[in-house]
Amino acid sequence: MPTAREALLDAALAALAHRSWSAVRMADLAAAARVSRQTLYNEFGSKEGLARALVRREADTYVQGVRRLLAAPAPPERNLVAVAEWIVARAAVRPVLRALLTGAWNEWLPQPRPARPGARLAPVPAQRRADEGPPAPGELVAEAAACAGERWAAGCELAVRIALSHVVAPALPVTPQCAEPESWSPMTPAITRLMDTILSVDTTSPRKTIP
Repeated sequence: MPTAREALLDAALAALAHRSWSAVRMADLAAAARVSRQTLYNEFGSKEGLARALVRREADTYVQGVRRLLAAPAPPERNLVAVAEWIVARAAVRPVLRALLTGAWNEWLPQPRPARPGARLAPVPAQRRADEGPPAPGELVAEAAACAGERWAAGCELAVRIALSHVVAPALPVTPQCAEPESWSPMTPAITRLMDTILSVDTTSPRKTIP
């Protein structure tokens, strides 16, 4: 059973499917999550705090998904292809993640900023982390690459950047499906072919970054 915090974040994400963030009401989210408004404010402090927590959870879930795919019992180069395809599939159906990965936010989505300097620290540890503000696209690339370890970091960064190019300019429409690692299936054969070609040439470059 989800905690009150998770239930509220789920309610906020669900609300974004039907209305812009500016039209989302805190009272409606509390009712949808079956908690009191006081519980909502105790967890997040404000609507802006809720927005920061929502975006932070989306970023954390993304990195966790990359880590899980890279840990699959398959050749590392196959896992890198899986990471690239999964990123494209997931970003296609999760607008907040797409904005995080590309930096292309719009008026429909929350655009949280870090808590103002000198503001009182949130009493909830998870909120204190969220209040630091969302990671930049480049930070998410670096976090994903770090999940692969030093030997495969360059190949992972390459896979992520190829995926992001398809997120920004998709070749074909993507049919939405569940994009969790354990139930995900390949959806972008063009990426598979491209990654196969590149990784067959050089997958284990000692460089830590791709220029």
